[in-house]
Amino acid sequence: MKYVLLICDDESDPMSFEEIDDDPGHQEHLRLRGEGLFGARLRPTTEATTVRVRNGELLVSDGPFAETKDFVGGISAFECDNLDDAIAIAAAHPYAKRGAVEIRPIWEP
Repeated sequence: MKYVLLICDDESDPMSFEEIDDDPGHQEHLRLRGEGLFGARLRPTTEATTVRVRNGELLVSDGPFAETKDFVGGISAFECDNLDDAIAIAAAHPYAKRGAVEIRPIWEP
């Protein structure tokens, strides 16, 4: 099964790349994730653009759709045998200790 991790935290205090690399759980996360499908850290929500179409009218706004303290700051996709394995991978991610890591199965036809 393919899964995506949504890495969530308070945007006002993000971890630096160095803090992530120095976290002992990070190497374990990478080992468990294996090759993975893809992963990326996202730019801040101040650089986001939200697009909606309502009644045929295009609405474009700066920033995220929802005002929230937590934000999705990165994504990581991988393939593993089951949800228990995905939970182990998520638990090893450094942000699991300070924010949240949401697991979503990828919807495949």
